[in-house]
Amino acid sequence: MTRSLAGQVALVAGASRGIGAAIAVALADAGAAVAVAARTEAESRLPGTIHSVASAIEAAGGSALPVACDVTDEDSVNTATETVVREFGGLDIVVANAGVLWLGPVEKTPLKRWQLSLDVNLTGTFNVTKAAIPHLRARGGGSLTAITTSGVGMIDRGANAYWVSKAAVERLYLGLATDLRADNIAVNCLSPSRVVLTEGWRASGGGLEIPPEMVEPPESMGQAAVHLAAQRADGITGTVQRSEQLLAQRI
Repeated sequence: MTRSLAGQVALVAGASRGIGAAIAVALADAGAAVAVAARTEAESRLPGTIHSVASAIEAAGGSALPVACDVTDEDSVNTATETVVREFGGLDIVVANAGVLWLGPVEKTPLKRWQLSLDVNLTGTFNVTKAAIPHLRARGGGSLTAITTSGVGMIDRGANAYWVSKAAVERLYLGLATDLRADNIAVNCLSPSRVVLTEGWRASGGGLEIPPEMVEPPESMGQAAVHLAAQRADGITGTVQRSEQLLAQRI
């Protein structure tokens, strides 16, 4: 019930570093032409740009296209998507990974941080998904994967803007799987099983108290995303997957 990724076209939103970059590289290694989409075009305080990731893919023999994209801006997303379709001839795989992190308690969360979490994590996923659906239909099917977090289920640890926004993404995608089943589009959510110490996480100081046994390499997310990208609507769809558990089941 899966398909080869050779000759497929993938767009990964939020791919300039961290989990998104690992997923872009893994998809390219599996044979897909990959659009590396994000806002970061020039080096900043955090390492990684759309150009550095695309260059690394091409240096390894893959096919990549850096595409500037602000997921909170509908016009920017539409332009980026049309660029990918024009340059690569279509679109088969979409990974909505762009996100911002805010783990502070609700009473100490500035409204602008709450709104930013919703704008990037939820509305950004909506924008990317909405723009992609007509192109996946035109190819006779494909796959949509949204990157979420296991924190969604950790209600014993309180509430924060990040977990709330990702919980909404999971509801969006679980319902969308039903809507798109007839179009042969697999729709799933994927989160790390453990903590991936991304550049953003490290910059926030969030990784300082994480014991080594709770750390997951970003490559696990890449391989899990490849497995979901290969699905059809008669395979895995309408699910929330954890990376390492999914890979263990695949074996």
